Amino acid sequence: QVQLVESGGGLVQAGDSLRLSCAASGGTFRRYAVGWFRQAPGKEREFVAAINWSDASTHYPEYVKGRFTISRHNAKNTVYLQMNSLKPEDTAVYYCAAARSMVVRDSEYDYWGQGTQVTVSS
Repeated sequence: QVQLVESGGGLVQAGDSLRLSCAASGGTFRRYAVGWFRQAPGKEREFVAAINWSDASTHYPEYVKGRFTISRHNAKNTVYLQMNSLKPEDTAVYYCAAARSMVVRDSEYDYWGQGTQVTVSS
């Protein structure tokens, strides 16, 4: 059983940056890929970024590519999401999740954190 805890959310202005953290414990976390998702009020949850644990390959959707960067710290069992040039439309609850492989569909992720709120004011 893998437990995930997100942190680092907050209220920022448009153009600012934030770094989210996803700390993992339990299980063999290094066998999992980690993804970040977000869900805004009234909208479906959407994929934001993912990283493979084995080779650190990454994947982003077009709407965050060039602004968001996912990375990992092996020794700390932690995955980060660096978010730059934030926009009001990035406002959402951000979740990290673990899956057996690097996928974009949330239904394929096995473990989820509780989420952290990111609010970007204009």
